[in-house]
Amino acid sequence: MGKIAKYLNQLTVGNVFDNPEVLTRYSTDYSALEIKPKFVAFPESTEDVRKLVRFFSELAEKDIQVGVTARGGGHDKNGADLTNGIVISTTRLNKLLEIDPRERLVHVQAGITLKELNTALSVSGITIPISGHEDETIGGLISNCPVDDQAHKYGGIYDYVERIEVVLSNGDLLQTERLKKYAAAKVASEKTREGEIYHKIAKLCYDKKSLIESIDEKERNLAGYPFISKVVKKESMDLMPVFFGAEGTLGIITEVILRAVPLKNKEVRAIMTCKDLDTAISYMDMVKELRPERLDIYDLKIIQEARETGKNLDGIIRKLEDGWTVFTCFADWGNRNLRKIEAMKNHLPKGTKFIIEDKNNRQILDEFENSLVNYLSYVRDSERVPLLTDFSLPSYNLAKFDEDLRVLAEKTKLDLALYGSYASGNYNLRPKFNLEDADFRKKATTFLRAGAYIIERQGGKLTGGTPEGRLKAVVTNESMSDTEKEMYLEIKKIFDPQGILNPDVKLGATSQFTLTHFRKNNQIKL
Repeated sequence: MGKIAKYLNQLTVGNVFDNPEVLTRYSTDYSALEIKPKFVAFPESTEDVRKLVRFFSELAEKDIQVGVTARGGGHDKNGADLTNGIVISTTRLNKLLEIDPRERLVHVQAGITLKELNTALSVSGITIPISGHEDETIGGLISNCPVDDQAHKYGGIYDYVERIEVVLSNGDLLQTERLKKYAAAKVASEKTREGEIYHKIAKLCYDKKSLIESIDEKERNLAGYPFISKVVKKESMDLMPVFFGAEGTLGIITEVILRAVPLKNKEVRAIMTCKDLDTAISYMDMVKELRPERLDIYDLKIIQEARETGKNLDGIIRKLEDGWTVFTCFADWGNRNLRKIEAMKNHLPKGTKFIIEDKNNRQILDEFENSLVNYLSYVRDSERVPLLTDFSLPSYNLAKFDEDLRVLAEKTKLDLALYGSYASGNYNLRPKFNLEDADFRKKATTFLRAGAYIIERQGGKLTGGTPEGRLKAVVTNESMSDTEKEMYLEIKKIFDPQGILNPDVKLGATSQFTLTHFRKNNQIKL
């Protein structure tokens, strides 16, 4: 063990490692990138995090730059969980600190997972209705602020967080709250890092008011720090919003207070399979008015591949070789909606397959829900690489996007099967690549840029569902307007003047660094 790791172990209660086995484990996340850190830390408390950050801040003052990256479950698909500096894992910061069932408030450490939290809350009859990977941490959800498949109905993580506790880049602690104008001015007058941030952000919001308002009016886009538009509101100020989608570049979240809601009703599912996309879109437009919990669409090729591995999906696919499958889920099912769904069947073209869940077909529906996992994981000598994931598309241009996609598939010779949420407007493409192929980096870069082009061409956003990280930043940093980029760089400098917090992520990402760190071996992470 090196001198620095030994010193950090003396400094903190938790553990710090620099042995190759641990470093290798934390050199990948769910993206196609691989970057080996110098250290991996497992703090036991907020105080541990403060000591670690303060140490590397003091190193930066001596011109020794070591990047500091917070990591939750490691589920980021754009490389934001990686660093060649120190990874601070929140694995041990996973305690549920307090529940107030009456007010439906819950106080947690940022490393608690979505599954752990909702399992504990279910005893009190409440939940955080976010759909995501069950091992994603609450801090990670805030840092990535993903648009999930249920966001159209329940909102996203932003709608359930009341306050956060953040370790700033110098090790100071910030506890957010919405302050009246006079209270914010009082904090801004204090000679502390927190006071300095309040003062400079308030000035930025005043000086850039028109630009910030124009960003707020734009279509959903998580590149940069667009939640700056929610910091100043009705003569009050709260720094919390700017940390959503910031990917750990402004501070490290250690504790969170959330507001829960009552548990959902029992779910009922339905599946419709048809030949052409126009039929699927007409059906989804009708169903959307009923506000289902989920309204997802899958290229039938995804279901076909799952069937070939042994899944019992014949009742869904019938004899179709290509087409579309629409999955609908209602958590507030009632007789009225049931009658409407039944009536919709009469408007569907002949030959359309339609299934509503009952006790006789639940297994088929369960197997269908597992088909996507099967599609993503059952690949030989290659990997379904997450290059174009969580992008947004307007519903009215979905058919045109599919036309562009077919042209792109022909040119690239890739199997481009689209899937995603029609209700939330969030979609994914996961073609097969062999990362061990010498031409992988060239092929992947070409596909990323071409895919981003047709998404933008059809009114969508590459970063409509998740922030840019390192990977999508290859495109977004080139396409972002100079005025937006300057403002976002100023926000970064206000919070992190030494540039030690995830420095190569978001606006700090460069094409040269990112593209030279593609993995060279295939791996499966779902």
